[in-house]
Amino acid sequence: MRDCYKILGVSRDATASEIKHAYRLKAKLLHPDITHSESEEFKELVLAYETLSDIKARALFDESFEFNIHKSKQKNNAGTFDYAAWLLERGDDESMAKLIFYYLVKKNEDEAVKYFKQMNMTRPNFKLSKWFTREDFMDWGFILAEELVLRQEYYDAVIILEQIIKMEYSYSYFKFFFPDVLSLARHVLRNNIEHSVSTELALDAWEKALELRFGNEDDRFFLNKMAEAYEKLGDTNTAKLCRLQAVNL
Repeated sequence: MRDCYKILGVSRDATASEIKHAYRLKAKLLHPDITHSESEEFKELVLAYETLSDIKARALFDESFEFNIHKSKQKNNAGTFDYAAWLLERGDDESMAKLIFYYLVKKNEDEAVKYFKQMNMTRPNFKLSKWFTREDFMDWGFILAEELVLRQEYYDAVIILEQIIKMEYSYSYFKFFFPDVLSLARHVLRNNIEHSVSTELALDAWEKALELRFGNEDDRFFLNKMAEAYEKLGDTNTAKLCRLQAVNL
């Protein structure tokens, strides 16, 4: 893999103006108007400049180049490259999201579930859907949700299903299979949440349910469950409001 920074002769932390200046200096020497031929060296220079002058392209190049360096080192040291270990070593949200999906693709559901739960517990703002295309997230996200349900990790399943359902409402993808998604989410929220998590988490799950358009009958059910939960917590005023809202549906 060609090193764009080396081609331009700049450091890896070079500013946009430094990159542009370096490109202009080299382009003057290699431009076809000067050399009377469009050399491969000039084409590489242009490509390197186009890559590093675009913020997104530069970020992708940096990640890819770092990946290849690690891959080369791992091969030299151990003969094989451990992609999962590399992602885990990086540890940022994007890498951890990729690690979860990597384990799903490799049919290692136990590890995928383990790291998804770990991220939800330690990083409240972690959102798996942020790092993938809609299609990839909705396909693999639903597989992960099913695995979470099988392992009785119901609240974590709700987190994923909520994202999938909201995505579907904004951009139809599942089409004929969407009723299956709704059915799974509805079943978990009505039958599994209450006795599997704390009262506070159950309340959070039922609040999410009210935004998922299940219909008045289900919304009344969730509001009454929320009323019971608030009463258990000693918040009778909020409990009354929930029951009143349920009656008015």
